[in-house]
Amino acid sequence: MEANEEANEEACSFLSRFTEEFPAALDQGTALPLRPVSRRVSEEELQGESVELGLRLLSDRGAPSALAALLIHSAVSELLQNDLTALHCPLEDEQPVLLESERVQLLFLNALINSALHWRCSLPALPAVRPRLVSIHAIKNSRRKMEDRHVALPHFSEMFGLSDGVERSFFAVLDGHGGVDAAAFAAVQLPVVLSRQQNLQTNPEEALTQALTETDLMLQRKATRERLRGGSTAVAALFQGQRLLLAWLGDSQALLVRCGREEEVMEVHKPEREDERQRIEQLGGCVTFMGCWRVNGTYAVSRALGDFEQRPYVSSEADVVSLELRGDEDYLLLACDGFFDSVRPSSVPGLVLEALRSPPPSDAPPSEAPPSEAPPSDPQRAALTVAQTLVSRAKDEGSSDNITVMLVFLKPPLQILQESI
Repeated sequence: MEANEEANEEACSFLSRFTEEFPAALDQGTALPLRPVSRRVSEEELQGESVELGLRLLSDRGAPSALAALLIHSAVSELLQNDLTALHCPLEDEQPVLLESERVQLLFLNALINSALHWRCSLPALPAVRPRLVSIHAIKNSRRKMEDRHVALPHFSEMFGLSDGVERSFFAVLDGHGGVDAAAFAAVQLPVVLSRQQNLQTNPEEALTQALTETDLMLQRKATRERLRGGSTAVAALFQGQRLLLAWLGDSQALLVRCGREEEVMEVHKPEREDERQRIEQLGGCVTFMGCWRVNGTYAVSRALGDFEQRPYVSSEADVVSLELRGDEDYLLLACDGFFDSVRPSSVPGLVLEALRSPPPSDAPPSEAPPSEAPPSDPQRAALTVAQTLVSRAKDEGSSDNITVMLVFLKPPLQILQESI
């Protein structure tokens, strides 16, 4: 069966199941099938929270990623055309306009349901290119709370209605500290902010760093409004055509493996890094050793989203690199420090090959990719659980921190195995 025919069949099958569960729009006052991110949401945060709600609803039901992106874009576009004045919360002193999340997300979900009902009879054209295979695994480990978050949007352009004909996908790992609020906020809002950058096509490096800056400013407004504290590191990857853009804050990092060899394509932001130490001290701060090197005796990273009480010593200015993809790249790995503090980058290629040669573990959780999109051959099935193998190795090597690992395969796993012989 041709790939596009198979994709259409998968989409139609999903729409049939979905519309059996939701045969009509939800009535006013009906309990939502899942809880919104916030009880109240500002107008600038609304699109991100709607996208997040839609992704949870559809991925929980096994929606093909391309169809999910189109459904969410359709529903968000319809939602934002509504007059939402009636859903405004009573204004408090010096507070921005806020919306009641339950009521506004009911409008969003009904728009999504109506699109699904319409498309069941008339399916729109799906993206011709299937997304890259992605393996993701995250654990709380020995910590009291899970403060990591991650983002995987294989159909970024379709999700946000970017009609310039450029294929894009977006991935990120965020590692919260002092609470989960900053990481959770950035995971929801950063992709939306990035999609709004006017220079995304012409200057993607600037667009990506500016998106992190604007997300940080949005977080500051929410933190002031809701008295939130803490911060988050971030490492984000944007694939745009044949270019790979990486931007980061803090000590979450990316590792590119090319022809079986690791390439460290970035340098993490830690206080002991000489240029970071000098920057902090020139601003009047200090770097002290308290079990590890810390900014003013507090945070072990020198750049992050949030951490507003430590500005300007903890900076929100991201670094960025741009790479032209040559076609010999095996995969990109994104992970938090809970992984890299225990596993050397040089060990990663061997661990991945070992995992690809092994049968998937019997207790492997379901892949985040819809089952219908999982390739049938053994190396590709094993590839879906590679991240789980890497997380287990970090834990076995002594990591007690939250651990998140994401691998974006840039070659078919079978080809990676064949080239390793």
